[in-house]
Amino acid sequence: MSETKSRRIQVDLSGQTALVTGASRGIGKSIALALGRAGAKVACVARSESKLAETVAEIQAAGGTAAVYPCDVTDSASAQKVVESVVAEWGQLDILVNNAGITRDTLIPRMSDEEWDDVITTNLRSVFLFTRSAIQEMMRKRSGRIISISSVSGIMGNPGQSNYSASKAGIIGFTQTVAREIAGRKVTVNAICPGFIATEMTDALGPIVQEEAKKRIPAKRLGTAEEVADAVLFLASDSAAYVTGQILVVDGGMTA
Repeated sequence: MSETKSRRIQVDLSGQTALVTGASRGIGKSIALALGRAGAKVACVARSESKLAETVAEIQAAGGTAAVYPCDVTDSASAQKVVESVVAEWGQLDILVNNAGITRDTLIPRMSDEEWDDVITTNLRSVFLFTRSAIQEMMRKRSGRIISISSVSGIMGNPGQSNYSASKAGIIGFTQTVAREIAGRKVTVNAICPGFIATEMTDALGPIVQEEAKKRIPAKRLGTAEEVADAVLFLASDSAAYVTGQILVVDGGMTA
């Protein structure tokens, strides 16, 4: 193990069950892998069953426990069924990570109704649906962690991403409100705002845009999906029991 890896956050989530939406690729996959390595059983949720199977296989190869739950995260009945199935299979749901998200970038004069609706529905409605379903179980046992992946675009906006920025800003407001509603039930609700993270989504921007992005980042580099996953591990741990309603920014200082 390298020196860098040995200094990564170490969290013991043995005996806990986690559900991660958008677990088939990018940040969501890294979060699912990290939770699995920490000892949690991981329900991997996304539309692509084959891609989810790859995530599950990696968790299992590392000695963890995981299962595939293909789902349209924008459908209310499907979200409720997945949560109920996880609880029926593993007896509980302790950690929910709302990560599913898409982009449909274009300037507002050219943005179609469909491009707006698709992004808002996938990125924001899914957070509402899974949170509402998971909270029922968490409130019953008076413990739980809900962690939603927002974005710095929800804090500062980004040209060409009015739909995406609106959805991510919505997650911030939703997080702070729900945290206040259920803090007394020992359920914490927090959000993480990644900046420019090296994933398939940022790869699609091309090298020129990426280099321009690095100039705006005091750390002078893109973040990694593993660094976002480390933030999730902290918020999922017992160390964060008194942390709720917070927005943790992981952006190399870009919004400082």
